[in-house]
Formats: sequence, C-alpha cells, structure tokens
Amino acid sequence: MKFSTVTELSRLLAAREVSAVELAKDYLSRIEAHRDINCFLDVRPEETLKQAAEADKRIAEGTATRLTGIPIAHKDIFVTREWASTAASRMLEGYMSPFDATVVKKLRAAGLVTLGKLNCDEFAMGSANENSAYGKVLNPWDSNAVPGGSSGGSSACVAAGLAPIATATDTGGSIREPASFTGVTGLKPTYGRPSRLGMIAFASSLDTAGLMAHTAEDIAWVLGDMVGFEPWDSTSVDMPTEDFARDLNKGVRGMRIGVPRAWFSESLDPEVAAAIEKVIAEYRSQGAEIVDIALPNAELGVPVYYVVACAEASSNLSRFDGVRYGYRAKEYTDIQDMIKKSRNEGFGAEPKRRIMIGTYVLSHGYYDAYYLKAQKVRRLISQEFDAAFEKVDAIISPVTTGTAFDFGAKADPVSAYLGDLYTVPASLAGLPCMSMPCGIHSNGRPIGVQLTCARFAEAKMLGIAHAWQQASDWHTRHPNGF
Repeated sequence: MKFSTVTELSRLLAAREVSAVELAKDYLSRIEAHRDINCFLDVRPEETLKQAAEADKRIAEGTATRLTGIPIAHKDIFVTREWASTAASRMLEGYMSPFDATVVKKLRAAGLVTLGKLNCDEFAMGSANENSAYGKVLNPWDSNAVPGGSSGGSSACVAAGLAPIATATDTGGSIREPASFTGVTGLKPTYGRPSRLGMIAFASSLDTAGLMAHTAEDIAWVLGDMVGFEPWDSTSVDMPTEDFARDLNKGVRGMRIGVPRAWFSESLDPEVAAAIEKVIAEYRSQGAEIVDIALPNAELGVPVYYVVACAEASSNLSRFDGVRYGYRAKEYTDIQDMIKKSRNEGFGAEPKRRIMIGTYVLSHGYYDAYYLKAQKVRRLISQEFDAAFEKVDAIISPVTTGTAFDFGAKADPVSAYLGDLYTVPASLAGLPCMSMPCGIHSNGRPIGVQLTCARFAEAKMLGIAHAWQQASDWHTRHPNGF
C-alpha cells in the first residue's frame, strides 16, 4: 500500500479490507524505516493511532466521509495542537500551539489522520530545503540532489511513499518546484481560497496553502475539504464549497491552451523542453487548440517578488523578539541586548538575509523607489495574466529551468532566487497553478510541467492535469529503494 493513491485507500477503507489503524501503523513503520530522508520533524505515534481509532469508529458507525482514515502529513508551517510547530526554525523550537491551523482543522474534521509534521526551509524561505535548522531533506530519487523548497519535506514524503498526501505552502513556487524535483503532483490554489489562519507567516499577500499527492485526482478529492471561508482570516475569500473533481473526466477537447514561447529560451534545459513539448503534443492530439501567448512583464517577476516578499517577511518576523514566546538568548544585559541576541541566535542565515532586504526596501527614502514600484509592476503582471485568460483556458509552461540540482550548487543567494523565474509570476497574480510529472531526465531526476489557470478555476485545471495523467504514466514512477 506504500504508493497507493488516496482514491485507492478510500475504497479499501470503505470495503473494510484495511482499517485506519492498520493503515496508520503501516505508514508509521515506513516513516521510521526511512528516517534518513529527514522529511519528518515530529512524529507522535500515540496521537496518530488515537486519530486512526476514531476514524475506524466513524467508519463502523456509518458516519465517515470518503476521506475518513486517510493518512496525511502536514508541513511544519501549519500550527497544530498535538505536534510541535517550529517552522523548521530554532526560533520556535518545541513550540506547542494552543490551536490547529484552519487547514489542519478542516482536514481533521473530514477524518484524515495526521502522521506528523514535515521539514521545510526555515519560515518557508528557500528553494532547496537546505535552510532548515534541523538539517536538509534528501531527494528520494537521488540523495545528492535537493528535494526543492520550501516544501521539500512534503514532496519527499509523498515521493518516498511515506504518506499518500501532504499539505504544503507556496509563496513563490514552494509547492510547484519541489513537486517537479521529486516527481509528484502539487497544487497551489487561488490566493485566499484556503485560509491562512494558523499558517506561520512569511509573506502575507503571497502565502497559500496547497497539497502534494501522486495524482491530480487525489488532490481534487481532498481540496474541497481543505478550503473554505474563515471569518477570523481577513484574507479568506467567502465562496461556496464546490466539487473539485467535477471536471476530471471532461477532457480538453475544445479548450485553448496557451504557451508562453519566450519562456522556452536557451536557459531551459533541452530535455526539460522536450518533455514539455510532448505534453503539449498530447493535449493537441486530445483536441485542444495550442495558442502561443506573450507575458512580457512576467520576466520582472523575480525582482518584484523578492522586494514584496522580503518586505512582508521583515514585518511578519518582527514578532519573534524573545519577549513573549519563541527562542530567548540565555545571556544578555538589558532588553535591547536580549532582543538582539535572541534574533541573532534564533534565526538562520536566510531569514536574516530576507529581513535585512525587507527592512531596507521599507525604510525612509527607499519605500517609493523599491516597494511601491514593485507593487505597481505586480499589478501589471496580474493584468497581463487576466488578458491572457480572456483568450485561453490554461497556460502550460516549465516549472524550473532544469531538474533538481545538487546540494550546495546554488550557494550564491542570487542564483537560487533566479531559479524562481517561472513560478513567481503566477504567485504575484494570486493565480491557481500546479506541477505534474512529465518525464525523467537522463540524469535520473524527475521533470515537471506547470499549469496555470484563471482565479478560482482549480476544478478546470485539475481536469486538464487529469487528462494528461490518464494518457501517461509518469505519475506512477517511483524512486528505487522505497
């Protein structure tokens, strides 16, 4: 059952061929056997088995949903009552939240069983999962390769068969890039659709909760129970619930799929480009019209993103001062010295770097030149996408310029930031987008392709992804040794 999909496990549980407790024990044993990947930060079997027993009771009573008893793991950006919530930072080491994040609470209400908390880049800042205070996560396909970030723990967990589905977050590509690097399917919904309440904040106007699984169908099954209006969240969108699986079997005939040809430049790995061209050809063969489109302002996405995201990070992380909660330095002379030492010792290098950049662009004399101008360009990028979606149903593009890179290969922060070239534009526009597997490179590492749709068109996008996965088997390929 290690690589079973959510839909397959749901049928097994409904038919009483396996119990939720048996399923939980099986996954817990696999997690223990593969500790070397370092994708889990906190595993508490007694809590997991307690939830599984409750799920079995609901199944026996006939009050279960189709997701009751399905195991899930949560990125350590979501606060949880039973498991520590650290954001993979020394600043929050051992922190126990008094409440569950809305996303966690909703999935728990649907009957999913929590396996534990997943490693990530500290405060979700990074694209390689090298920035965790608790050690890097290994890519199951190649232990020398990064699993992507910041949701590398989520992607590695699903890729290694340690959970059938996992929550993740995406600020500028932190679901799509790791999904691509590890050969799983990952979706970032429209900004505001899943609640941010209980998500440890990085960039408030960008942070979005999402999911990673083996298939688009699995995500479609679970997404409806994860999203929904949260009155205590000012960024939550008040929309009626919907069935995200409704378009899974509609196909793509008659659809118009846009291709930003400028993104297929010399910087794109030829094997990655060839794999994506095969996806485009498959959609054409299924009756979709392929349309070349232009997104000229999207190339400004990286500098705009790092101005906006760092500015918001500087503001959000100012709450971690050692006074009320979180890490506090052991030796200091006065409160100023305590705050200075606590932040210096509690934060890793990447959060410090982004705090400094953000503080600079928000400072007097630079706000108009950097932050305000970045917000204006952000609006242009958003309008550009809106105009494109008046002509096409979806946009297909690369996720990254290549496959997973080796640990340490992008030690220079600027080179790491430039890797977000294809993912940040949609994040700045608040659009739903996803990555799905479309090949294996000659280096043995997975290749992903990105789909982007108009706001609130997740069901359509999942249907388009499902059409590809019905015609291919890349999503069924798994790393050796697991």
